[in-house]
Amino acid sequence: MQPTILTINGGSSSFKFAFYRHGDPPSRCLFGKLEQNGMEGITLTLTGEEKVRVLFPIATGKTATEVFVDWLEKQDDFQSVQAVGHRVVHGMERSEPELVTPKLIADIQRISSFAPQHLPVEIELIETFRKRHPKLVQVACFDTAFHQAMPRVAKLLPIPRRFDAKGVRRYGFHGLSYAHQMEELVRLSDPAATTGRVILCHLGNGASLAAVRDGQSMDTSMGFSPASGLMMSTRTGDLDPGIAPYLERTESITGNEFYHMANHDSGLLGISETSSDMRDLLKLEAGDPRAAEAVTLFCYQVKKWIGSFSAVLGGLDTLVFSGGIGENSDIVRSRVCEGLGFLGVELDEERNAKSTSTISTEESRVTVRVIPADEELMIARSVARLTNPATR
Repeated sequence: MQPTILTINGGSSSFKFAFYRHGDPPSRCLFGKLEQNGMEGITLTLTGEEKVRVLFPIATGKTATEVFVDWLEKQDDFQSVQAVGHRVVHGMERSEPELVTPKLIADIQRISSFAPQHLPVEIELIETFRKRHPKLVQVACFDTAFHQAMPRVAKLLPIPRRFDAKGVRRYGFHGLSYAHQMEELVRLSDPAATTGRVILCHLGNGASLAAVRDGQSMDTSMGFSPASGLMMSTRTGDLDPGIAPYLERTESITGNEFYHMANHDSGLLGISETSSDMRDLLKLEAGDPRAAEAVTLFCYQVKKWIGSFSAVLGGLDTLVFSGGIGENSDIVRSRVCEGLGFLGVELDEERNAKSTSTISTEESRVTVRVIPADEELMIARSVARLTNPATR
């Protein structure tokens, strides 16, 4: 069987995975998603020649990770896997993917409190493969790596300096998505990818923006944790710290309850009181002012970040939309770009409605693009580079 690479993108409530055959670029042969659906069980959705959904009842004494790996081991493609690549949400100051070693695992475990919704799950996935298949090469690809080039002023938090020495600073996330977008800009021969000013918008369930100049990250909306920055599907984004003690006094909300609310009950869901899915809200907005307000606030905040990052970059050459919302919602893209003519943004509404790769007019001073997110491909490429000298 042809050797393959397995990529795993472990999140707080789901795992995305894919099998890739070696090549330039690696070619995806099967991919899917595993999701925990409350008491119902664990749903596995496979996408290949056709879409297949499988429901696993919750097994006593087994975690979702164990159910997932049990299933993987039974697949034909797994027998040819030479290496596994993992998305790891936080890598501190690491700027490149690394082979998994006991030292690396220990380092990640030490910072698990930095991203408590993600890192423990990702560590469990790595450890499960290490115990069951100790000879299998594993590679960690860090979501923070893309932003390590940011200037120090973009990393500092205005809190007592002693916390900076403990690693409490702005790191930024969605780095694998941003790295893929930049590689695509190079492939498209966009000069801004190497010698220009680019704003990348990853708009999905998690949402953030990045300001890039001459190929290097200069700033990003997410900071110490993925909960900060732009409002998201269920996350608040940036929030006045005075709200937490106020709700503690008036609503008796504990710190843990506030953290849960800020990550799971806020954002689009909190404002609309209906859904965290932008597609639902766009259908409802004509008859539901709460849904309309949620959509309006989201687009308004994206526009504000584009404006602030244009100031950081000293102008704008290319604007990129990616992620589930960014790729698929022409309405959101249109509303975000409306009023940005002063920056040189001029949208071609016909192209935008078709989600073509370039959605700006020929006369637009800023090139506006739609680039589908592909974090799994970035992981596969990183694994290939680290494990196959010929691809370095």
